Amino acid sequence: MSDMSRIKTFNLPDLGEGLTEGEILAWLVKVGDTIELNQPIVEVETAKAAVEIPAKWAGQVQAIHHPEGTTVEVGTPIIAIDTDPGAGPLDAPSTTATPSGDLPTPSAASLAAVQVAPAEGMVEPGLIGGAAPGGRTAVLVGYGPRTTAAKRRPRKGAVPAQAVAAPAPAAPTPPPVVAPAQNGRAAAATGGVLAKPPVRKLAKDLGVDLGTLTGSGPLGSITREDVQQAASGASVVVAEPIAATTAPSFGADREQRIPVKGVRKLTAENMSRSAFTAPHVTEFLTVDVTRAMKALDRLRGRREWRDVRVSPLLLVAKAVLLAVQRHPMVNSTWAGDEIVVKEYVNLGIAAATERGLIVPNVKDAGRLSLRELADALTDLVQTAKSGRTSPAAMSGGTLTITNVGVFGVDTGTPILPPGESAILAFGAVREMPWVHKGKVKVRQVTTLGLSFDHRIIDGELGSKFLRDVGDFLTDPEAALLAWT
Repeated sequence: MSDMSRIKTFNLPDLGEGLTEGEILAWLVKVGDTIELNQPIVEVETAKAAVEIPAKWAGQVQAIHHPEGTTVEVGTPIIAIDTDPGAGPLDAPSTTATPSGDLPTPSAASLAAVQVAPAEGMVEPGLIGGAAPGGRTAVLVGYGPRTTAAKRRPRKGAVPAQAVAAPAPAAPTPPPVVAPAQNGRAAAATGGVLAKPPVRKLAKDLGVDLGTLTGSGPLGSITREDVQQAASGASVVVAEPIAATTAPSFGADREQRIPVKGVRKLTAENMSRSAFTAPHVTEFLTVDVTRAMKALDRLRGRREWRDVRVSPLLLVAKAVLLAVQRHPMVNSTWAGDEIVVKEYVNLGIAAATERGLIVPNVKDAGRLSLRELADALTDLVQTAKSGRTSPAAMSGGTLTITNVGVFGVDTGTPILPPGESAILAFGAVREMPWVHKGKVKVRQVTTLGLSFDHRIIDGELGSKFLRDVGDFLTDPEAALLAWT
């Protein structure tokens, strides 16, 4: 096998939903490493999610073309792999690898599950949709590579990007240090430390408490090496608290400038477009949910539900799904000269993560049983918190719930996600004085806020939908008997 055929160049694939670029968050391999097919090799942040991309070939890493922190266009070579390292050394070291034109970039479908990248069955660019704007070619989802070069996000003390042909000598990695304990507890909780999702997963797998480590990475972040050294019992030293390194860094003008990118950039664009395109109306309803909370307690007590996470959000989701059946127009999209009413409900749940606000959705949630819905919500929330939500999970939403009550807030006036006609804010459940059966009693009360697109939903329809959600939460058993 010739050197040219041995060296395969892996281009940044189209991760779906029309995304055209991604930022390299972390390389999971280094030059000289032997890798396996489908082994995660790099973590890339798009405007929607942080995704671990698997290797398309097994072999040995020969070159990494862009360092961490680089923003790379789709189709740009990012890594070169020697697919036959056992054939002996290459004739001459090469700083770059020739892209393999006869091997297509992995499609969005093959990367949707993140963990699997089939070696066959991929779509050749240009076969779907023909020519695209800007001279690019339409691929399975979104557009193919641009003709521009990768952009490097400025980083303090960064080294210019170069393609590396052989491992370069590096200074020894400082060992992780344990922050001094305060009041008998670790100085920092796991949720408050700086660590990327793959590092957190590694720490969980190895049983390392991130809250006990002080990282050696940028801004004091925990690195994979820190976790591995801690797991191996490497010697540690006590250091002074480094709170100052994670605090905002102000210049002489006492201002800090934070680049707007990734999830925050996409959220800002979507919210601005929605706020100034769809005429928003918000209505509020305060309801007594005492019976609903008691119903949840009874549900938790049932043997078949003891291992299921049961929260008030579950009943709110069920209330919304039943109310949609009674008022289908709420689950629709404004399409210019027509309104698209959808029979299926992809129920979005707004989730606050370390990377910003995301809205993954439960596909076809209206067809799920209550138990299936509970499991789907639990999986959705856990996946979002771990930073593993895929772009596919955040696309195609038709109706959204934002649970602002978890922050102790009574309600809000949420902005519609683009393409949706309604979003429900679920506020905190509080004990309050309430007139019940003619007497003032302490009851559990919450406030709902429904924002809707007034082009599609008029005041009567919005009010009836919100009233039905409130009726279900006031007496879920009676509502189920009456509506189903």
